[in-house]
Amino acid sequence: MCGDRAQRILMAIMLGLSMYLFVTGQIQFGVLLQTFIIIMILIFAFTNFCPSLWFFNKVFGKCKWNEKSEES
Repeated sequence: MCGDRAQRILMAIMLGLSMYLFVTGQIQFGVLLQTFIIIMILIFAFTNFCPSLWFFNKVFGKCKWNEKSEES
């Protein structure tokens, strides 16, 4: 597990939770969560800084996408 992958998994979980909140009728909480996700993505787009990505890279380390794995 690496930071980028953990951040993407967290984003998928949060979007799924938001969808669940919409389906169960808790629309206000769903909208709040969706708004938070949108604001965080916009911050990342404009500043190239994502707090969750920074945190996960510190905890899990950066992904090494360009290095060949030892398995292949």
